[in-house]
Amino acid sequence: MVSVIERAEVLITSPGRNFVTLRITTSDGVTGLGDATLNGRELAVASYLEDHLVPLLIGRDPARIEDMWQYLYRGAYWRRGPVTMTAISAVDTALWDIKGKVAGLPVYQLLGGRSREGVLVYTHASGADTAALLDDVARAQELGYQAIRAQAAVPGIAGTYGVKKDGKYEPANSSLPEEQPWSTEAYLRFAPTYLRAVRERFGFDFHLLHDVHHRLTPQEAARFGKEVEDVQLFWMEDPTPVENQEAFRLIRRHTTTPVAVGEALTSIWDVQHLITEQLIDYVRTTVVHAGGITHLRRIFDLAALYQVRSGSHGASDLSPVCQAAAIHLDTAIPNFGIQEHMGYPDQVAEVFRTGVTYADGHLHVSDEPGLGVEYDDEAAAAFPYNPKYLPVARRLDGSVHDW
Repeated sequence: MVSVIERAEVLITSPGRNFVTLRITTSDGVTGLGDATLNGRELAVASYLEDHLVPLLIGRDPARIEDMWQYLYRGAYWRRGPVTMTAISAVDTALWDIKGKVAGLPVYQLLGGRSREGVLVYTHASGADTAALLDDVARAQELGYQAIRAQAAVPGIAGTYGVKKDGKYEPANSSLPEEQPWSTEAYLRFAPTYLRAVRERFGFDFHLLHDVHHRLTPQEAARFGKEVEDVQLFWMEDPTPVENQEAFRLIRRHTTTPVAVGEALTSIWDVQHLITEQLIDYVRTTVVHAGGITHLRRIFDLAALYQVRSGSHGASDLSPVCQAAAIHLDTAIPNFGIQEHMGYPDQVAEVFRTGVTYADGHLHVSDEPGLGVEYDDEAAAAFPYNPKYLPVARRLDGSVHDW
């Protein structure tokens, strides 16, 4: 008798930050997990799943992953967008988890097996000033990281992106959006100085990354990329808002600093132009927001044709389920570049038991069947949902700016 989907549950918990998880159970008792977290809009995805997708899953064959993806995407008529694609991602990832468990194989084996022994990751270093940033870079190197993202607070500007507070970085930290001041002019004057300070102290024997976080115009981004060519960045991330993709052609004309884009994009159609016109070097789409393992593999396959490498978003607002799925995919694809790795609050390990391990600047997947992640309902119950919003940036004149 063919196994069918018997139950699908939307699980919400907040062990240090909010996570939404889909758990699918088959008539044979096999369970699969999928991450459905959309930072600051978690309940929108939870409702999409509970009200619109879960009823469609019951009684269907969990082995038909491709057909399920097409059914949920093309059958809805209303396509793409972060809420829809995150919900589809959760279903898709859970079905891959089930398929691996049924086959008795880790997911990376189902994707073609290993292309590498470990997945190179980058961590975050930051500071309230240059001196504190340098101390944090030293800490990261002591932990074995071979790739480090560097951010420092712009003097006099409280709204600098990517800087830790009290030793941790969690931008979604208030029940209503925190409104943060921003000065592009001050940033452009300061950022190159601390990136050079990192190179002057630590040299060039490691990868240095920097996140602009959508805050510059195309011309400003081109100027910034040109100015920091001497520090040999691994990439500058999200130099300008991605809606105007022709803007990246202007950036390309003026700088050889590699460009990484995609964490806010959700489909192959969103990145097609950027990839096929070779306007970027790394595509940062992620399992949880870009249609799951099935669709993200398509994106990476397209990117491989144009010498564009993967560099998936991996902040701590993506759950350990997404992280495990990403590392399985990273392990298998030929055009892997790098994977973001921030780590999680200690409480997360109480809810999510994962087989992903870190050593010497790399993450390694578990060889357990499926994704190798377990969800502890009893532990999760101790961490109820806690509404949080990402900040909003405002220029010094009070107008809204890209955060």
